[in-house]
Amino acid sequence: MNLILLADIAKSLLLARWRQSLVAAIGVTFSITMFIALLGFMNGLNDLLDGLILNRTAHVRLYNDVKPNQNQPVNLAANFKDGHNFIQSVQSNGAKIEIYNNAAIINTLKADTRVLGIAPKITAPVLYNAATIDINGTVSGIDVIEENTLFFFSDYVTMGNALDLKNVNNSIILGLGVAEKLMANIGDVIQVTTSKGDRLPLKVVGIFQSGLKDLDKVQSYASIATTQKMLGVSNSYITEIQIKLKDLKMAPAAAKEYAHLFQIDAEDIQTANSQFETGSFVRTLISYVVGITLLIVAGFGIYNILNMMIYEKMDTIAILKATGFSGSDVRKIFLGIALTIGFLGGLLGLITGFVLSLIIDQIPFNTAALPTIKTYPINYNPVFYIIGIVFSIITTYLAGFFPARKASAIDPVIIIRGK
Repeated sequence: MNLILLADIAKSLLLARWRQSLVAAIGVTFSITMFIALLGFMNGLNDLLDGLILNRTAHVRLYNDVKPNQNQPVNLAANFKDGHNFIQSVQSNGAKIEIYNNAAIINTLKADTRVLGIAPKITAPVLYNAATIDINGTVSGIDVIEENTLFFFSDYVTMGNALDLKNVNNSIILGLGVAEKLMANIGDVIQVTTSKGDRLPLKVVGIFQSGLKDLDKVQSYASIATTQKMLGVSNSYITEIQIKLKDLKMAPAAAKEYAHLFQIDAEDIQTANSQFETGSFVRTLISYVVGITLLIVAGFGIYNILNMMIYEKMDTIAILKATGFSGSDVRKIFLGIALTIGFLGGLLGLITGFVLSLIIDQIPFNTAALPTIKTYPINYNPVFYIIGIVFSIITTYLAGFFPARKASAIDPVIIIRGK
């Protein structure tokens, strides 16, 4: 039968019960709206939470770990070479945490096409001196330019200028928690004592707030030169090399390769932060499940409406079939009604979902723990919109398929005889 004629009949039946059709379309619209808004917000939240750690973490970290001595004295004794040695020393092997020949390692890494950037670092345990009280903490010696380029360091400096670490000698940027404990402000001079007992006065040039409160209570930053001076070491002293790769997924393989190549310990970001990936996956899964559940509920609404329409239009269906319309034609008419409701409702849902996301994106979200965040986070990934419209069409098709098949099986003789 002519598809245009079938479409015209479907339109007439749809408009004949326009209130019920409108309710079904609104159900689809609401489902898609909440699906888009929920996925956008949950994935925006994932990006925010992961960014607090992942944006501040190297894809691969090279360092020297402190390990027990593998060459135990008992293993060196000839008298016990054939025995099972279970005596182990807990003492370290005496190796220092300094990365030897780090300049050659850095040059090799810069020549690697997989590497986006490199940032050397020194980690120094210290005591912040507050009158007669010493507060445990850590000072990280960084290359401010590289740290800012690779890890957005300046975004977390809420007071002062990050570049002052490079421009001002013997300067330090304190974590917010450290600054509050020391009652220190920009321009103040604090005393820092190293693990060797050396004390150095440092000028506060900024306040750092990462969003992780426990970290901000102990962490501070200084330039590499200042940290080397504080520790009393040479200007080649480095304890860590941070590597940012062009492709995050290459981190585990690259870490193993670098560990073997440079004979050094290496840790990839997936291993260091596996719990965050798990949390992100669970939150995303929940949002998908809720959104799809809403679409299925809307599908049942369409199913019920089409069933009622079939019972009310038995005479119309019988006349159509008596005048030459086949069962396949009747099935196409009712599937067309279902798909029209699904497509129009889904399209409107995409628009209202986008508008709702924009509204959420403008709602103020001010918290002392997250100084860089001003509004609620939203992710506008086009994939969410594609998934939404595809699921709305699939759901409405399935909701219309069974009523349409029932309509196509109606025997017009029985209906007309009953009349």
